[in-house]
Amino acid sequence: MKRKPLVVLGLLGPMLDNGRGAERWERWRPTVALCQHEELLVDRFELLYQPRFTTLAKIVSTDIPRISPETDVRLHEVAIDDAWDFAAVYGALHDFARSYRFIPEREDYLVHITTGSHVSQICLFLLTESRYLPARLVQTAPPSRERGMTGSFSIIDLDLSKYDALASRFQQQKVEGKSFLKGGIQTRSKAFNAMIDQIEQVATSSRSPLLLMGPTGAGKSQLARRIYELKKSRRQVEGKLVEVNCATLRGDGAMSALFGHVRGAFTGANTDRSGLLRAADGGVLFLDEIGELGLDEQAMLLRAIEERRFLPHGSDREVKSEFQLIAGTNAKLQSRVREGRFREDLLARINLWSFTLPALCDRREDIEPNIDYELERYALETGDRVVLNKEAREAFLRFARSPGALWTGNFRDLTAAITRMATLASGGRISVGIVSSEIARLESSWKQDADLDAGVSTVDQLHELLDESAIAGIDPFDRVQLAEVVRVCRKSRTLSEAGRLLFSASRLERRSVNDADRLKKYLARFGLRFESIVRQQS
Repeated sequence: MKRKPLVVLGLLGPMLDNGRGAERWERWRPTVALCQHEELLVDRFELLYQPRFTTLAKIVSTDIPRISPETDVRLHEVAIDDAWDFAAVYGALHDFARSYRFIPEREDYLVHITTGSHVSQICLFLLTESRYLPARLVQTAPPSRERGMTGSFSIIDLDLSKYDALASRFQQQKVEGKSFLKGGIQTRSKAFNAMIDQIEQVATSSRSPLLLMGPTGAGKSQLARRIYELKKSRRQVEGKLVEVNCATLRGDGAMSALFGHVRGAFTGANTDRSGLLRAADGGVLFLDEIGELGLDEQAMLLRAIEERRFLPHGSDREVKSEFQLIAGTNAKLQSRVREGRFREDLLARINLWSFTLPALCDRREDIEPNIDYELERYALETGDRVVLNKEAREAFLRFARSPGALWTGNFRDLTAAITRMATLASGGRISVGIVSSEIARLESSWKQDADLDAGVSTVDQLHELLDESAIAGIDPFDRVQLAEVVRVCRKSRTLSEAGRLLFSASRLERRSVNDADRLKKYLARFGLRFESIVRQQS
């Protein structure tokens, strides 16, 4: 594997690094000595110094290349008047950390904590522990009698378990980050919470692309925005969030919208256009429904992700853009690759970190906290606080958690339902009557969706799975029933989910149920299996 360039960040030590004339080579100077170790190749040294030690900083920056020609030394003046003033030192180093452009996926970083005052060393430790400096620590020691002037060094990976107070603060920061990604909602789904835990860890430690998958309305756009806000709060991005729904990009305009164009590139191009990728420089680009991009745009996007550069439409000069990509899709991209509609190399590039957001039907335990969240949001937006009385809450939850509640629009359906009920609530209280009306509205809406889904003739659906002789041997009555079973199976993620939907009424009359087995036996009567039905659709 190719070695990443090694970058060292360190403070000039006015006492330890001091020395002029030829005699300076006879003493141990930790900043210079660090670059003398054959087993530690330093590609770049970012040397921070106080203004009054400018002369010494220039001497050290000249000496390092003499003993390590491959090391590029860059000087940074930091405004520290009193090296023992904790607030001043931490503030100056924090400002440097915020302004410095770290690229952890391309470079490795070490923070030298041997030089500077004890206060400075503590501040560097804290900034590294909190990941404002995405680095490991390196400590140097003077030579013993048996060693030359280089001395020794040790690299330290922070083990927070050794520092209870710091570990507690770091853990609290992680908890706050996870809560932020969930919008402050106290979600109860173990699987969803585990996924958010991983997203928080990845989002704050990687700039690689993220792929958010899941059905429409599952919350991909909201999660992408929260990931951006979390990274921005941690000073990991400086630019803005640029969002675009790829389904709205069509024809020649797609290339121009994404990558920009130069004046005269095509008819109507009267001025230059920078494009969305350049607008996202230093920030995050969220491409929702990325599966809708054309193949030409996919090829350009792949190069922009890998090389951080691309050609605007009609230009012969490349432009650069350092952005992190978050992609969203409700499509099965692997299927589109097989169909030749999506590039396999692009999928491989964006699929490093992929997360599938579950449908609301798969998170019914989270419906109640989301109801409270929506009521709170309604109060913030309108200034009117609305509550569900006890009977109304129980009635709505009983319906919302039942197998008969399809939630085809996922959280969009739930948000709309709460908004409608809150708007109709007189005196700020949602009654059982309002809940009953909303349930009827939802059921009617879902029935219309089902009727549209059933628009394909029963014979056409069955022809995809059975041959003519098999269909001819099924009574017309049974064909209608079988076609409905096939339709429900294709809308369901698992055999158990399909069984719950198909037997939602009769299952209430039985003490023990096994809907999956019941459905499996029904399909076997016609020589069908759930897996083959779903596979045929994809």
